[in-house]
Amino acid sequence: QVQLVESGGGLVQPGGSLRLSCVVSGTFFNINIMGWYRQAPGKQRELVATISRGGSTNYVDFVKGRFTISRDNTKNTVYLQMNSLKPEDTAVYYCNADLRIELGNVDYWGQGTQVTVSS
Repeated sequence: QVQLVESGGGLVQPGGSLRLSCVVSGTFFNINIMGWYRQAPGKQRELVATISRGGSTNYVDFVKGRFTISRDNTKNTVYLQMNSLKPEDTAVYYCNADLRIELGNVDYWGQGTQVTVSS
């Protein structure tokens, strides 16, 4: 049974910072690409950033220069450092991981963590 558990969300004022974490647990051979997505009320889920096992990163334009994705392969954990937060960053943030299990590569999602940016 694989689980992805996010933490670190909350309420922050505009211009503030938050750091999200996502720990992967369970039985698997390795973790390939990990990523963060978000879904605002009334909108579709959208990509925020991804990171490969080797550390190569990819960001969508609206977070470049403000958010940083990183991972610790020894802890099966991916992070999202969010700085200069804006009200439009308010959303539920989801962790995603592509895991190699016995049956092949499978995509897993966390349950989400709420980020609210408001004064």
